[in-house]
Amino acid sequence: MSRILARRRGQKGFTLIELLIVVAIIGIIAAILIPNLLDALQKAKQKRTVGDIRNIGTAWFSWFQDQVGAAAAGSGSTGQYNWSGLTDLTADNLLNTLYISTTMFYIQKIPAKDGWGGNYQYGFNDLAASQVMGIRSLGRQSTADGTVYTMGPFIATDYDKDIVWADGFFVRYPAGVQTVN
Repeated sequence: MSRILARRRGQKGFTLIELLIVVAIIGIIAAILIPNLLDALQKAKQKRTVGDIRNIGTAWFSWFQDQVGAAAAGSGSTGQYNWSGLTDLTADNLLNTLYISTTMFYIQKIPAKDGWGGNYQYGFNDLAASQVMGIRSLGRQSTADGTVYTMGPFIATDYDKDIVWADGFFVRYPAGVQTVN
């Protein structure tokens, strides 16, 4: 019996305390990294959505300028944008409504889904109106903040806010940071 105990004492390996310390350290590192990873995933979805809207809006506005010659659309903005004045369109019927064939040569494909998997909303109005076109993503929660938007940025980590592009520029976009008083 004393030989067996002597052999075990001489073996190399980890003690229970050492293993528990390693597991605790891994748990602490995971607790620090997982929230940052989740935030980075939401930020990536938001950036993809902003990029898509910018590309679609630029293509649509380029078409608009070429077709109607209205380079100053939206120049009379008043600090607010009213979405309810637009006729709702989908990505599928956007091209048909604008009397374009199957593709708009300014962009290869019009995305239907934003970074969170929700549908983009497209709005179009009479070409003589002060608010002619708009694109919006309803953000992570997929419900609209409303129909009238105060122009300017919102806190970039608020992934539930609507992102709105209209008449050549972003009306609501993620750019601000939260300040602590």
